[in-house]
Amino acid sequence: MKDLTQGPIYRHLISMSVPILFGMFVQTLYFLIDLYFVGQLGDAALAGVSSAGVLFFFVMAITQVLNVGVGTLVAHAIGRKDKLEANLLLNQGLLICAMCIGVLLSVALVGGDKYFENIAPSEDVFAASLSYFYWFMPALFIQFPVTVMMASLRGAGVVKQPMLINMFALLVNAILSPVLITGWGFGVEMGVAGAGLASSISASLGFILICVYFKLRESYLRFSISECKPHFNTIKKIIGLGLPSGGESLLTFIYMSIIYWVLSDFAASAQAGFGLGARIMQALFLPVLAVAFAAPAIAGQNFAAGNTERVYQTYYQSTAITCGLMLIITVVCALNAEVLLAPFSNEPDVISVASVFLSYVCFNFVPAGYVLAASGMFQALGNAWPALLSTAVRLSLFSISLMIVSEQANFTLEKIWVLSVSTYCIQASVSFYFLRRELKKKLSQTTKEEQIVQTRVS
Repeated sequence: MKDLTQGPIYRHLISMSVPILFGMFVQTLYFLIDLYFVGQLGDAALAGVSSAGVLFFFVMAITQVLNVGVGTLVAHAIGRKDKLEANLLLNQGLLICAMCIGVLLSVALVGGDKYFENIAPSEDVFAASLSYFYWFMPALFIQFPVTVMMASLRGAGVVKQPMLINMFALLVNAILSPVLITGWGFGVEMGVAGAGLASSISASLGFILICVYFKLRESYLRFSISECKPHFNTIKKIIGLGLPSGGESLLTFIYMSIIYWVLSDFAASAQAGFGLGARIMQALFLPVLAVAFAAPAIAGQNFAAGNTERVYQTYYQSTAITCGLMLIITVVCALNAEVLLAPFSNEPDVISVASVFLSYVCFNFVPAGYVLAASGMFQALGNAWPALLSTAVRLSLFSISLMIVSEQANFTLEKIWVLSVSTYCIQASVSFYFLRRELKKKLSQTTKEEQIVQTRVS
């Protein structure tokens, strides 16, 4: 357990962000290696894997509920030095995982093919999507318990050891992926199915290692069968806090699905190009995401401990860092989009679509950076509903506008990206308004409570 209520804020941000960044870098490196070898199979394979990857956002929507709910509440419990509550939160989170896996497995087996039928532009893309999805499915479900364990450790201020485990598992993934996709050394070329199988094997390995770490090294947080019995008040707290952030990820899934549905009227290269551009964009976002993921634990512990000024400083410093990094990334994409994309596809049409995508959406990077920083603060303050509402505003405006524009005779891909930039700027403004109100409400209340306590003591 690490006490984040003492010491310089910027030092905590950096010390927690760096391990998270390295872990995410290895994960993204795997994605890029995977993308490279899948890209060599043609635009249908690339489009299929990209469209199947959208379902990751659906799973992430549910795991994000647990990630934010467990992580934030554990941080608050540790801020109050309440070890029993922290352990109860961990074990109740794992109980929720088991229930979610059972339900989603049934849904995936029954309705998975129906989803891909509606967004695939061709039979080749449909076949690639389905093949990848079924082999990738175990990796998706393993994300549930791993997310809960990682979130509880992060809430306790422990990020280095989980990062190392994550890096090792992803390195295994990066090695297995080209072997299974191309058949190197074994002579059995699995294609897109190999990419899914590699992910499932490495995810299983990571899960085993994190369980071993909890068993042998972690002393503050512990598994307990008795605490896995349903505690409905605790479950309600976890879901109530995490649901808004999970809703954000669910809206992202809907957003991506709408885009893929609209792109199904174009050639397969359109979906492939969008998928490629989105992956490169995610890779560039790594430093920003690392800071955004570190900030809630810092602000959360200080909020629970009543350190109002340190909460404000966490907000100011995390916002400055995220927006500053996003500005640098904007310049890189505006000037060198094609250079970033060239290694991952030999198809000129795919590169063209991805390049245009990045050259447009790079102008929403700075607003997106602020949205990430604001979302982290909402989590830390224990009320993520405003973040969900701001995302819902963006998605509603984007979806309605896209439905109207897509019916026009002169509809082009560029109009999709322009709508994306416009609606992101609106979301940043909405988030700014809500966060100012939330900070004033929550922190003024904390200050009053401190004054009452000091008065009683004196």
